[in-house]
Amino acid sequence: MAEQRIKNLTIVGGGTAGWLTASLFAKVMGKQLNITLIESDDIATVGVGEATIPPILPFNGALGIDEKAFIKATSATIKLGIQFEGWSKDVPSYMHAFGAIGKDFPFCEFYHHWLAVKSQGDQSNFWDFSLNYQAAKQHKFAKLHTIPNTQLKGLSYAYHFDAQQYAVFLSQHAQTLGVKRIAGTVSSVRVNEESGFIEQLDLADGQQVSGDLFIDCTGMHGLLIEKALNCGFEDWSHWLPCDRAIAIQSNPLSNDIAPFTRSIAHPAGWQWEIPLQHRVGNGIVYSSKHMSDEEAQAILLAGISGDTLGKPKHLRFRTGRRLTPWCKNVVAIGLSSGFLEPLESTSIHLIQTAAVRLLKLFPQNDITQQSRDIFNRETQQELEQIRDFVILHYKLNDRADSDFWRLCHTMPIPESLKRKIALFKETGVIHSEVTDLFSSVAWQQVMLGQGVIPQQQHPLVDTLTAEQREELLSSLRLLIDKTASALPKHVAFLASL
Repeated sequence: MAEQRIKNLTIVGGGTAGWLTASLFAKVMGKQLNITLIESDDIATVGVGEATIPPILPFNGALGIDEKAFIKATSATIKLGIQFEGWSKDVPSYMHAFGAIGKDFPFCEFYHHWLAVKSQGDQSNFWDFSLNYQAAKQHKFAKLHTIPNTQLKGLSYAYHFDAQQYAVFLSQHAQTLGVKRIAGTVSSVRVNEESGFIEQLDLADGQQVSGDLFIDCTGMHGLLIEKALNCGFEDWSHWLPCDRAIAIQSNPLSNDIAPFTRSIAHPAGWQWEIPLQHRVGNGIVYSSKHMSDEEAQAILLAGISGDTLGKPKHLRFRTGRRLTPWCKNVVAIGLSSGFLEPLESTSIHLIQTAAVRLLKLFPQNDITQQSRDIFNRETQQELEQIRDFVILHYKLNDRADSDFWRLCHTMPIPESLKRKIALFKETGVIHSEVTDLFSSVAWQQVMLGQGVIPQQQHPLVDTLTAEQREELLSSLRLLIDKTASALPKHVAFLASL
């Protein structure tokens, strides 16, 4: 039995996926595993994943990463949400703000109480009750767990950072924890003819690297999971038609850094703007069936205010998921396991959850089919839930100015998403699974921001009188305003570090 023990973990590919995974396993199982990461100096990583969501905070904490050191090393800024501009002809912009909105009620979310006063002529905006939104619009931030003198939640945040610097930071962190780095390019993969398991990797310089379990972090190349094992792919481009992206950096025009990502719709997709301490990350995501590369690049460059840095980086992708991300003795983590466009900044989060999932199911001895099945089923469920949330933005658009947006508005959508939209329209209820990444508040913001107003409210709103509801909302609005106004500027927080 001892001879079958899983002792050698071999990761192919560096970048965020490889080094983040290596860091976690080194931190938790470094005394039980020999962890080797093979990274080619000749193969560039995608390197444009610069925005995250709040679960990165506890994950970094679990790795033993100091926040101040992390922010300094990666030129990071704070992210309080994503502002969507031009996604609806009637709503110029709205924000998917992190954190809570309003005040939680048992069995009946705050949103229903706001709907009740709205239906009686109240002119308040749903985001009047979001501390994250109010702070973001004023470019303010402080680490605030609760609103002072209340039990209401404070600010929830994530980061923008330089993806290349982040990978270097993680590489140094992982190697400090004992990960062995091999610089080299895999030239061939040896597969056992009987078991189908990978046994050895041959490198271009003649080195040979074996392993008991391999992690494929080779991005969209899928060197092990696809090219060696041919584990299959489910295409989602009929729901998410964008298949190209162009990225370029620019100098900031102002020292006042906005603590939110911008997502700006254009005739065949959308553009991003991500402010860092030393530069701005810009990009455009588009459908090649509706826009040429030249047109997309022209739109991107025309929308950048500062001087550009370097040359535009062109990327091609296909949205979808790997059918069996744990196949034989290979686990795909990162872009090798599938791709969802970066509209809601989920790429790094999916690396984290895949690494944690594998850690929980990590085999002591033999790799069992049961473990693979659970890993693959949970990965599929997670990806499909996030997929539906991303499709929601496209489906709910009411733009009619291009073939692309008309296609998105009329396209069939997954039954799971169709049921969710219908339930919200009819009752105002968001049905969420326990495993859903995005909370009901996130769904409410996108639904409302793109013009969906429920026909009903929950009957529990009637436990308050109209006067009580109005008083409650008025006091909440004043409290949020007062708290946001008292916060320091975002740049002041960064300078304090």
